Amino acid sequence: MSATHGRFVVVPAAYVFLLREAAGGTEVLLQLRRGTGFMDGHWAAAAAGHVERGETAVDAARREAREEIGVEVGELTFVTTMQRTRGGEPIDERVDFFFLARDWQGEPSLQEPDKSAGLRWCPLDGLDELPDPVVPHERQVLASLRGGAVAPYTTFGFSPDLLEETS
Repeated sequence: MSATHGRFVVVPAAYVFLLREAAGGTEVLLQLRRGTGFMDGHWAAAAAGHVERGETAVDAARREAREEIGVEVGELTFVTTMQRTRGGEPIDERVDFFFLARDWQGEPSLQEPDKSAGLRWCPLDGLDELPDPVVPHERQVLASLRGGAVAPYTTFGFSPDLLEETS
């Protein structure tokens, strides 16, 4: 996609992974996407969406948490910025900002039932225990979180050698 200046457009989005401690270890809140036109039927971050004009990624993350799951998040911890594309397809490129929230006000609940088929707390420590399927680029971030080391800059959908170097 290109703008009037002829350059491609980068579309920014913000993601919030809510985390809580449970008897079995750390859990992450995921939602089952439906009716969005993108990755419907996949599990994804409970709150995520595009950064709007004039909005910071942090402000977008807070807004999405309010709009999608009805919570006011406390401190957000920055995880990574991911640049992604769909390998060779002529689409706009994406820049995703991932955050963690360990404290919030309110009980997470679906606020947009036409865009989600449900919420589920899932064990972060056992990626094989996550529901299937998980949005692939989000699963990559969750796998890095589980491993304890997430690079501040990651990529997804580019050549495999670049992906290995920056993830």
